[in-house]
Amino acid sequence: MKKFAIAIHGGAGAIEKSRMSPEIEKNYKDGLKESILAGEFILSAGGTALDAVEVAVKKLEDNPIFNAGKGAVFTTNGTNELDASIMDGKNRMAGAVTGINNIKNPVSLAKTIMEKSEHVFLSGAGAIEFAKKMNLEFAPDEYFFVQERYDQLIQAKEYDHVLLDHSHKKENNKPNSEKLEGPSKKGTVGAVALDIFGNIAAATSTGGMTNKKFGRIGDSPIIGAGTYANNNTCAISCTGHGEFFIRSVVAYDISCLIEYKGLTLKEACDIVVYKKLVEIGGEGGLIALDANGNIEMPFNSEGMYRAMKKSDGEYFFGIYKD
Repeated sequence: MKKFAIAIHGGAGAIEKSRMSPEIEKNYKDGLKESILAGEFILSAGGTALDAVEVAVKKLEDNPIFNAGKGAVFTTNGTNELDASIMDGKNRMAGAVTGINNIKNPVSLAKTIMEKSEHVFLSGAGAIEFAKKMNLEFAPDEYFFVQERYDQLIQAKEYDHVLLDHSHKKENNKPNSEKLEGPSKKGTVGAVALDIFGNIAAATSTGGMTNKKFGRIGDSPIIGAGTYANNNTCAISCTGHGEFFIRSVVAYDISCLIEYKGLTLKEACDIVVYKKLVEIGGEGGLIALDANGNIEMPFNSEGMYRAMKKSDGEYFFGIYKD
């Protein structure tokens, strides 16, 4: 039997076991399981890696506990701005979308852009217009409203207000950063897969950062930064503080280290995640897979929701560093 493999992530960041209730932990693990089994089903039936990553990511987008699709965080204006990208390692075709709303599954729009348009990257109103022409599924604002996400927006605005208030005071009256912590703003979902034909693919989707302003765009929809796939090297989906991943062109950097320096997948991932990102203050992680079915899931944050499954029966689900 020809082998296949899939790995997924549900975001990285300040994920502390001491703050995680058994119920919430179970919800995350159940969400990861549903996603990876959906992707595995496609692969085991002889489907493509491209279809597998789309389906796996759609399951995460439909789950309100993850920051993508239905569970997307709120911008400072109280709206949702969704981003996604997908890439086929077989021919390096790619599709991406940013700054959209009311699209139920942004990853499917990204895939449609790749397959049905002459472009790679669409944004905002134009992307919405294209989605309507392609008959993609829309959802009302109410569908995307998750109380916990809205509470995070309120908390983030209060945190900004406190910082602004203290910035007008003397230097020695600044708030103690150890006591004053803003809400966690990170969160992304993604998948990488290898099909029985030896092709690999990657997909990433996110709601971005809580309280984001000015149409901010992170790494998730940017090919080469948050997502990349090339049969000759690897498939990558990133999660973390997007600005650093953009500046480091993380996904493509790992591919380049493999292609031009001859490093293994593990060696390339370790250099980028544990050295290059850390040196510039970048926090987060990624999932990576090559055409031989090797999988790496490194992260330099406190935790990363992640899972992997292979055709030989090997599997793993994890949240924390241990």
